[in-house]
Amino acid sequence: MQNSVLIKTQNSFEYVLESRQDLTQGLESVKFITEQNMALEILKKLIQYPTITPLEHGIYEYIQTLLPSFKALHIEKNGVKNVLFYKIPKGYDEKSAWERLNHFCFAGHIDVVKPGGGAAVPKDIYDTENSGQNKGEWSYPPFTPTIHDGYIYGRGTQDMKGGIACFIKALQDFIGENETQMIFSVLLTSDEEGEGIYGTQYMLEILKEKGMLPTYAIVAEPTSTRFAGDTIKVGRRGSINGVIKILGKQGHVAYPEKCINPVELLGSKLGLLAGVNLDSGDCVFSASKLVITDIRGGIEAVNVTPNDLVIMFNVRNSTMTTLESVKSHVDSVLDGLPYTLELKQSSKSFHTKDSVLITLLQDSIHEVAQIQAELSTSGGTSDARFLSEYGVEVVELGLCNDRIHAVDERVSLQDIEQLERIFSTFLKRLLQDGM
Repeated sequence: MQNSVLIKTQNSFEYVLESRQDLTQGLESVKFITEQNMALEILKKLIQYPTITPLEHGIYEYIQTLLPSFKALHIEKNGVKNVLFYKIPKGYDEKSAWERLNHFCFAGHIDVVKPGGGAAVPKDIYDTENSGQNKGEWSYPPFTPTIHDGYIYGRGTQDMKGGIACFIKALQDFIGENETQMIFSVLLTSDEEGEGIYGTQYMLEILKEKGMLPTYAIVAEPTSTRFAGDTIKVGRRGSINGVIKILGKQGHVAYPEKCINPVELLGSKLGLLAGVNLDSGDCVFSASKLVITDIRGGIEAVNVTPNDLVIMFNVRNSTMTTLESVKSHVDSVLDGLPYTLELKQSSKSFHTKDSVLITLLQDSIHEVAQIQAELSTSGGTSDARFLSEYGVEVVELGLCNDRIHAVDERVSLQDIEQLERIFSTFLKRLLQDGM
């Protein structure tokens, strides 16, 4: 690869790609992008790459053409491709810049879930004929951007190529017009929708080793409910998975006195175990609850009592509920019963408090949309939790989420314009604030 340094390590490799103006050559679509519809045109192009987890399909090379003054650090491991595009201010060498300057990062994922609904996945990103075959329940081919009635349809429009298009456009304008004393970057992964082991989490490990961690970050996850900018995620609930096994003694149903039926043991305890508040919640976190997801026991016979009963559950926990407090709750409810308990924290909760990011974003949203954005921690987990674990001040803001992972995923053209304006206004306020 031209203008790059390749470093090989066990089961992985990385290379630093220097800034390249010539990457625009051969991508003729770039020259047709106008100032008026840049974010939309970027999104159209991004949709055409069928980047189903963990495939990258060359989308990073296209994004590099949009940020030609940015250098790029590529990290790949086990088929997952990550990249950090970054811009060092004039007057600084890289070593002094990383040591002395604050670092603001827009973060996201380019991977998408499978289209579903019987939709075919094109073998090639320009194979538009195949992408429309057997489209099933989709109104339009999922990897062919289609505009209809004020919306653009395609897989990833909401989650989260639309958000990526908006922050790239905002960065293009901002970097082109301003000299700053801050490092700006874009962090992308091809594995957020999957296991994510070698995605953002792994990339942050590398960045820490290199002294390149962000100071502040916005993840462009689709956080909004009605229109772009109405909700800022200032944290996320954690996720605790558990398995309880109630121990009994199998036997003939005609002789219940000779059996120990675990279903009957659980019966009077079930309402105390699940559905109750484990904490009181607060202004941004709803109360944590234990939610049962599966109960099974027995051998599917009407004349044999179960030997044991297995209950699977999940707790979406606030910062006030921990693995230890969930264990204490289960132990107190099931005290006296024969049982085993397995618990695992699959993701930790976090809350970004009193951050200048929140103030600047709220002010930017109010300026652009004349609304007061809600601060929330609802929903599932995201890669923002990894940034938080590395001490990065992080919040999330993006497009609406009403059709994420669904057939006919779409986003309004108005929302794309509004989110891009919010990000642009935020960057200007960031510069004025002198962070």
